[in-house]
Amino acid sequence: MKTQPKRFTKKELPLEQVYGLLESGPVVLLSTARAGRFNIMPMSWHLMMEFTPPLVGCVVSGANYSFESLRKSGECVLNIPAENLLKKVTACGNVSGESVDKFEKFGLTPLAATLVKAPLVAECCANLECRVADRTLVSKYNFFVLEIVKAWVDARYKQRRTIHHEGEGHFMFAGHRMKMATPKTSVFTQKD
Repeated sequence: MKTQPKRFTKKELPLEQVYGLLESGPVVLLSTARAGRFNIMPMSWHLMMEFTPPLVGCVVSGANYSFESLRKSGECVLNIPAENLLKKVTACGNVSGESVDKFEKFGLTPLAATLVKAPLVAECCANLECRVADRTLVSKYNFFVLEIVKAWVDARYKQRRTIHHEGEGHFMFAGHRMKMATPKTSVFTQKD
């Protein structure tokens, strides 16, 4: 196949902005417990890795206060906020949990989880209790593999308009939904 003549209308995108094109998952509030103290960190660098058991891969920068909490405790909660929490989510990302109790400062409510010591964030529309399942890539890439061991959803949220970060302070919200016939999840768990 031949390339088309020079009618190229696209412009070059700086590499540091590629993130905004690929980021598709919702921003979550990663909550941890460390020495009896709770912390929250907004995070959007995560991906589903497996259906059963549900595995999530995520990057937590070594520069973040939550990194050591997650590394040492081996557990956390991925709390999924809806659009009504955008201001609190961004505020949580602009201060360090090392010096600020983010639950108190931003009016968020910690609830006891059932299988991990990290708290659920009551105001979020869903909460996923997690344990670290694999640390192989932590020392090189700060990449944790989490197994979801318990999941909660708030039935009051019929339409979960989740927050999606596009980079450089830009956000969008999940919107239009439609249903199409697709294979069942079990199809993907069979050996090919």
